[in-house]
Amino acid sequence: MPQSLRVFCMLCLLAAAGTAGAARWEGRVFHDMDGNGVADPGEPGVAGVVVSDGRTLARTGADGRYRFDARDDAPVFVVKPAGWHLPARADGLPATWHAPRAGGREDGDFALQRRSMRRDGALSVLVFADPQVKSLADVDYYARDIVDPLAAAGGREADLGISLGDIVDDVAALYPDVNAVTTRLRVPWLHVPGNHDVDPGVRDDDASLAAFRASYGPDTFAWEEDAATFLMLDDVVMQPGGRPAYVGGLREDQFAFLEAWLPTLPKDRLLVLGVHIPLFDTAAPGRPATFRAADRERLFALLADVPKLLVLSGHRHTQRHYRHGPADGWRGDEPLHEFNVGAASGAFWSGAPDAEGIPDATMADGTPNGHALLEVDADGRYRLSWHPARRPQGDPARTDAMHLHAPRVLRRGAYPAWAVYANVYMGEADTRVEYRIGDGEWTAMQRVERPDPWLAAENARDDAAVALRGYDRSPEAEPSLHLWRGALPTDRDAGEHAVEVRAFDRWHGEQRAGTRYRLQDREETRGPAPHP
Repeated sequence: MPQSLRVFCMLCLLAAAGTAGAARWEGRVFHDMDGNGVADPGEPGVAGVVVSDGRTLARTGADGRYRFDARDDAPVFVVKPAGWHLPARADGLPATWHAPRAGGREDGDFALQRRSMRRDGALSVLVFADPQVKSLADVDYYARDIVDPLAAAGGREADLGISLGDIVDDVAALYPDVNAVTTRLRVPWLHVPGNHDVDPGVRDDDASLAAFRASYGPDTFAWEEDAATFLMLDDVVMQPGGRPAYVGGLREDQFAFLEAWLPTLPKDRLLVLGVHIPLFDTAAPGRPATFRAADRERLFALLADVPKLLVLSGHRHTQRHYRHGPADGWRGDEPLHEFNVGAASGAFWSGAPDAEGIPDATMADGTPNGHALLEVDADGRYRLSWHPARRPQGDPARTDAMHLHAPRVLRRGAYPAWAVYANVYMGEADTRVEYRIGDGEWTAMQRVERPDPWLAAENARDDAAVALRGYDRSPEAEPSLHLWRGALPTDRDAGEHAVEVRAFDRWHGEQRAGTRYRLQDREETRGPAPHP
């Protein structure tokens, strides 16, 4: 075969490969003025709106119409523009996407309705990580422990909600039950897949999220609000037959989407990146990395020109802040803040139940289960907070910001080897934490990386029990990254002494908690030391 003919055949094959598995999609993004979800005569199109299959972008024209070749195995979604909202699907989730339909021409209209912006231009976002239900009993815990208290409080007047993966614990049949609970909050809700949301028995990564996509649509998508833009990415790469069976990373189609979409972002708006597996490495020494370094560096290179950026991740069932720098491949002017959010399920719905039958669910670092709240101002500045699912009312030692642990009684005059501990849930290495005894001077507490003593005591109670105290016992306490210690003086008068702790949160200022301990006199009863 002549060289020229060989080249021509090769080009034909490449062209065929590039269009194989594609469907011609066209549709219209329109202003749904009467809210019926149907494009009625006289309802205008909305120009400049992005529609995508998670790889290729199309943008609507002046008449609101778009047209492009989309993958026939991927949902097609609209990037909701700021100032608009979407109607709800039958399951209560936002109508952001159309299911893939292989072959031929596909029609996909999207209805948008005008949304009035808050007077201050701010945004309030509920953030859940790892609800991770494995049974209807867990769905009930999720409802009564996390969602119903929020619903009773008006959903904290949130504008948006996010779940950062592991919606279920390998039981995709529970998606409708979880959705029925979450949508009680009447807040538009976005979902990222986790490693426990993949289909059982998957043979490759491409086919691992069929059930998730059937319930939630795209695993890569974006959503725009006036104060912030949200980018949700599936970062679980399955490795069937490998060890481990998955790793953190991104696919080529996701990079193609990012390369096309990121340059269109307004520079004055915060970009919130939501993923399941943390971007920072959490592997023990000598173990494989938990996130592919090449993918992280490639992602960071694409994000380097984004001036306002926040990463939210889940997966770990502990809580911490991480500041990415040059060692992680981040080249921005300031460290990149990643908030690794504690789990809604805590320690997988384990631990002794309370009076209402809900498991304690404290995580291995001592953080109580609950949810995070992200508040974004109109200028892109943000605030984060953690909200425990429940705490004993009237107990000053357990607040939304921290809990304290201290001995109840010490011998007066004993060597001061015992301490009050403060687990400050949103604490970082530079958080200022102080304590005082009575009306004494405030003294700096020492940050320590050791197991939370309250959880260690709970482990001891589980050890001593002759029968299971709950379905599963609490997790073994592991070193916490947000624990502070202050030695308790024993040279005071006999009797009870108040202990007060204050922590200075970078977003919400001074937070306080208190407890008490007692000093007791005891006569010396020990005899002389024995001879060696």
